[in-house]
Amino acid sequence: MTEVKATTRTGGVSPVVSTTDTGAPAPSDQFSLTVGDDGPILLHDFHFVNQMAHFNRERVPERNVHAKGGGAFGVFETTEDVSQYTKAALFQKGVSTEMLARFSTVAGEQGSADTLRDPRGFSLKFYTTEGNYDLVGNNTPIFFVRDTMKFPHFIRTQKRQPDSGLQDWNMRWDFWTLQPESAHQVTYLMGDRGIPKSWRQMNGYGSHTYMWVNADGERFWVKYHFHSDQGVENLTNDEAALTAATDPDAHRRDLFDSIKGGDFPSWTLSVQVMPYSDAKTYRFNPFDLTKIWPHSDYPLIKVGTMTLNKNPENFFAQIEQAAFEPSAVVPGIGFSPDKMLLGRVFAYADTHRHRIGTNYLQLPVNAPKVPVHTYQFDGPMRYDFNPGQPVYSPNSEGGPAVHQDLFSGHSWESDGEMVRSAYTLRAEDDDFSQANAMVNHVMDADGRDRLVETIASTLGTVRPDIRERVFDYWRNVDKTVGDAVAELVNGPGVEPHGPAPATDDPDTPVNQA
Repeated sequence: MTEVKATTRTGGVSPVVSTTDTGAPAPSDQFSLTVGDDGPILLHDFHFVNQMAHFNRERVPERNVHAKGGGAFGVFETTEDVSQYTKAALFQKGVSTEMLARFSTVAGEQGSADTLRDPRGFSLKFYTTEGNYDLVGNNTPIFFVRDTMKFPHFIRTQKRQPDSGLQDWNMRWDFWTLQPESAHQVTYLMGDRGIPKSWRQMNGYGSHTYMWVNADGERFWVKYHFHSDQGVENLTNDEAALTAATDPDAHRRDLFDSIKGGDFPSWTLSVQVMPYSDAKTYRFNPFDLTKIWPHSDYPLIKVGTMTLNKNPENFFAQIEQAAFEPSAVVPGIGFSPDKMLLGRVFAYADTHRHRIGTNYLQLPVNAPKVPVHTYQFDGPMRYDFNPGQPVYSPNSEGGPAVHQDLFSGHSWESDGEMVRSAYTLRAEDDDFSQANAMVNHVMDADGRDRLVETIASTLGTVRPDIRERVFDYWRNVDKTVGDAVAELVNGPGVEPHGPAPATDDPDTPVNQA
C-alpha cells in the first residue's frame, strides 16, 4: 500500500520530513512492519515500538490537587515605589518581569467541569533577575484549615469514596463541621463568589502572610491582593450547571480565546503591610490562614500590574508540566510562622519531584532565566550541567561559593518547647466572627438567601446526624442563616437553638475585596 503523505493547508505535500525519535527519517507513519499483508507485526519495527512505548507514557500523573486548569504567560510591571518595604528586584519601581500564571479548580480531576463550586488556584511564576519567585495562592484570601497536618485529610474529603468512587457531601460536611476553623472559607465558598464567571473576572490572593525585607534589613509582614481589572463577576448555580453541561472547559477556553483575540486580561497588585513588631500584639494571630486583616488597620498599598498577553504554544509542555512552589523565593521575600505556608514549602517541591521528575526545574517552563550553579547533580532526565564543576563543597577546584547571604535576616525569633498544638489564642481568635461579618456586612439580603439555598442544595444525601451538625455550624456563623437552612431542608417547625456570634467591626466589607 502507498504511504499517505502529510499535506499542507493548500493541499501540497509537506516539506517537513517525518523522523524517528533519534532524528533519522521515519520509515512510515501509517503502516507497521508485518510478515506479508496479514502477518504478525515484527519486534524489530523499532519506529512502531518506540511510538507505542512513548504513547503509553505520554501523560504524567495529574496533580493530586488543582488538577484541572489552564494558564498563560505575561509580564508584571512594578509601577509604584515600595522599596521601603522590600529589596526584591522585581518589586523595584519601573522593573518589568516575565511571568507565567496558572488558574485551576482545587478538587476536580482533569476532565471535570470548570464551573464547579470550588476555590480557584491562582499560581504565579516570576522569572526575575535573582531567580524564580513563585506565589502560589487562591481566588480567596483565606483557607479551610490553619495547620498543614490537616491538609491531606481535608483534600480527601473533596475527592472520591474508596468503595463507590463517588464524591460525597457527607465527607465534606462531616469534616467541616468537626473543624470550625473552616467556617470563614466555607461561607466564602457557598456565597456568590463561589463560582467565578471566568478566570479573568476573579481576584487572586497570596492568602498566606509573607515577610518582606528592605535593603536596610527592616522586616515587614505582607499579604498580596491581585484585583481583576476586568471586574469581578460570578455565576449562579443554574448558570454554572448549564455551562458545565454545554462547555465544561469554559474557563480555559475564555482565557485562551481572549488572549488570542488581543484582549489581554490584567490584575492590579496591592499589598497590606504590617510592621514586624505589630504581629506580636495584634488582636488575633496574623499568621492564621483562616482570617483576613481588616483594611482599616492595614490599608492596601498599590505595587503594580500583571498582564497576560501570550498563550502557551504547547499546553502539556508549558502548563501541565509547569511547577509552582512556595519554596521559590528571592532576596527581599521570606516566609512567616503561618503553619500552612511552612508545610507547603516542603510539599509542593516534593510533589513535583514525584509527578514530573527529579530535574523538573530544568524543563524550559520551570527553568530560571539566570545562570544556575548548584551542587545538586545527576538524577533521571538530567539535562543541564556545568562542565568541569566539582560536585562537592567546600573544594579547591574553583566551584561556586556563597559570596553573601542575601537571605540573612529573613527570619523571625521563636522560643519554647517543641509542641503539637494550635496557635496561642488571642483576644479575637475565634472561628466564626469573620464568617458572621461576611454574612452580615458583605452579603445583602438576596445574597444571604442564595447562600441558604446553596447550602441546602448540598444536604439532600447527607446523613441526618451530620445534617444536624451542619445546621448548628451555620447557626454559629449566623443564627438566622442556620435556622433558614434547617427550615429549607427539614420544613417549617424546626426548633432553633444555638447562640448568635458577636459581629466583627464595621470595616469588614472591604476586608473581603
